[in-house]
Amino acid sequence: MEKGRPLGVTLIGYFYIFGAVVLLFTFSEKLGIGLNITFGVPYLSETIVKIFLAIFSIIMAYGYLNMKKWGYWTFIIYSVLFLIICLTQKIIYNNQLFIYNSIFLIITIIYTFIKRYKFFNDKDDDV
Repeated sequence: MEKGRPLGVTLIGYFYIFGAVVLLFTFSEKLGIGLNITFGVPYLSETIVKIFLAIFSIIMAYGYLNMKKWGYWTFIIYSVLFLIICLTQKIIYNNQLFIYNSIFLIITIIYTFIKRYKFFNDKDDDV
């Protein structure tokens, strides 16, 4: 396994941590379309969804930043799921923000996919 972490992985990981912190600081505010509606769980409180999403994002970012295989797969699955949600919400609400999220997600998925063999494996070199 190559030593070090690519700059792109660092930026993406820290972006998700930053997003989780923002979610935690805004958990009592309603921002446009609720995350509970966006994620298809309208019967749950938006606050609960925000807290769960923030905790999940931090755990995912930890695995991603440490270039763990589970971090890679968690990131890919979450990103593809969120991409589908964003594209669906763009169709339903015609909100430009969902296009920007979709573009960001596509770029990060492609970048992570390119780096998968070189950096995201759990093999130890000399152990």
